[in-house]
Amino acid sequence: MCATRVIVFTGARGYRHESTEAGALAVVQLAAIAGVEAEQTDDPAVFDDRTLAGVAAVVWMQTSGSGNLDGPQRGAYERFTAREGGFAGVHAAADGERDWPLFSRLVGARFAGHPPGTRAATVLRHGSHPSIDTLPDRWHWTDEWYGFDRPPAGHRVLLALDLASIEMGELGMPDPHPLAWAGTVGAARVWYTALGHDAQAFEDPAFRSHLWGGIASVVGPTAEHVPAADAPADVPADAPQN
Repeated sequence: MCATRVIVFTGARGYRHESTEAGALAVVQLAAIAGVEAEQTDDPAVFDDRTLAGVAAVVWMQTSGSGNLDGPQRGAYERFTAREGGFAGVHAAADGERDWPLFSRLVGARFAGHPPGTRAATVLRHGSHPSIDTLPDRWHWTDEWYGFDRPPAGHRVLLALDLASIEMGELGMPDPHPLAWAGTVGAARVWYTALGHDAQAFEDPAFRSHLWGGIASVVGPTAEHVPAADAPADVPADAPQN
């Protein structure tokens, strides 16, 4: 697949995050820097064979809830992934389309809950990947911290939560507690990050590098990686819960 066009899908039948528009804007901006065309839309009508034929990847930006796509639209997306179409999911995408087996395999694990509010914690880097190569080994970050129903089987964990830095209770997972991962499902390259609850996150250079690095990894080699600033910044911890 040679296309360098990305769809940023922001439809949400469940809770709609206040950061959805900020996240979509960040992707469009970063794509433009990398020479990739990106279109943000809530309209599931873009999921048809003709439209998807010119697309390299779909970014599922905060797409919580089931039923965002109907049966024919899901069929078109399944054919898209079979043709090596890329999948990138952000934060609440792990709570989307729970009744769709392919989407569950693509996203890797399902949102199980989070402690109240947003707070600072330490994020641990695992190995090397375009979405983490500019981050420090131990990254102090503020977010809404997700727990998942299972480890992302078949995917490689890229970022993990240092459970010594935050109390997760029953939501804490066996080491590593995954926050971002990557892999393949059939022919499709996939990447997911649990980070990005706050709109301010999408203005942070380090997070933007994480975000575009992950998207670029599923778009393919034509997508230039955008480096982060030297000093990652924290996001204020006063965002609404959910």
